[in-house]
Amino acid sequence: MPDELPEVRTRWSEVSGGIDAANAYQRRFDELLERGVDIHGEARYVHALMPAPIRVLDAGCGTGRVATELTRLGHDVVGVDADGDMIEVARERDDVTRFVHADLSTLALRGQTFDVVLLAGNVVPFLADGTLVETLRRLRAHLTPDGRLVAGWSLPGHEPEGAARVPVEAFDRAAFGAGLSLVRREAGWDGERWPGDGSYCLAVLRPS
Repeated sequence: MPDELPEVRTRWSEVSGGIDAANAYQRRFDELLERGVDIHGEARYVHALMPAPIRVLDAGCGTGRVATELTRLGHDVVGVDADGDMIEVARERDDVTRFVHADLSTLALRGQTFDVVLLAGNVVPFLADGTLVETLRRLRAHLTPDGRLVAGWSLPGHEPEGAARVPVEAFDRAAFGAGLSLVRREAGWDGERWPGDGSYCLAVLRPS
């Protein structure tokens, strides 16, 4: 598929601010890292789930923070995002990982399958409205038969500004409709026991 596609109006599109905002977004993580803050919980979780080398699809990769760390850990990673400015920053920072500009609800990386498909951060509530089932269906199509889809997002009452409210029950219905079954649920990337404080859900799923 081509790497460059027309911009899709996701919920993220409504709050993003172009290339300057994409650079500022990445600078915030760079500053956290400089202060010694651990910013690699998602990559560490995937690495523990299936040790390297595996193929990982970082779906909604933003500026490549997680994808780049997974590549450093020895995985074969493809990062995908609908925000072209985020992808531009990711490519400028990392010339090893492959980054693709595409909307997840129409994703078709022909002939490519992955051991893990990752939806980190708050990709789920920033999808275009009404596309969750189709997005999960498309991502399932990119999983190996024994693969895992890992999704984490902030629950209603804790979601970022501009994000949709996605209760666990709504996500479960969408996952079932997309042909995915729950393996386990946790409350954070450090393996916090579910339901934790009720602010975050991390779901690990497999093809049904």
